Amino acid sequence: AAIESKTSALEKENAETSKVAFYTALTNAGHIGPFNTHIVLKFSKVFTNVGKAYNPSTGFFTAPVKGVYYFQFTLASYLYNFYTAVDVLKNNQRIMYNWELNQFGGHQSFTNSIILELMEGDEIHLSLPAGNTVFDSENNQTTFSGALLFPL
Repeated sequence: AAIESKTSALEKENAETSKVAFYTALTNAGHIGPFNTHIVLKFSKVFTNVGKAYNPSTGFFTAPVKGVYYFQFTLASYLYNFYTAVDVLKNNQRIMYNWELNQFGGHQSFTNSIILELMEGDEIHLSLPAGNTVFDSENNQTTFSGALLFPL
């Protein structure tokens, strides 16, 4: 009986650590940038953070378990003739770069996603490269989300 209860406790602990999902939006501040250096995008509006793996104070997602994770981001812009860009970084190394030039003014946005195999403790964050802008408001046009697809 003692072995069964320890096994049940371990199974429950493993099930809890494999529940990881977050959905965030950037800010209500409107236009951000351009800056002379890159900045970490700290998505401060947290709507879902199951597993508490996303930290809005730092902008970093930290993998709680080894597994395969799905991430998606959308960046919006309004400034005519300005670039909007984003770096996706894993452990501070760029693994993806996306950009768009707002040639017409008005709202423009782009979305991309990535699936990554992460080790426990690996960190993912987004940064705004120097010279670029991004826009967000109470309408949540700039978002970052992710989830553990399955543990390994």
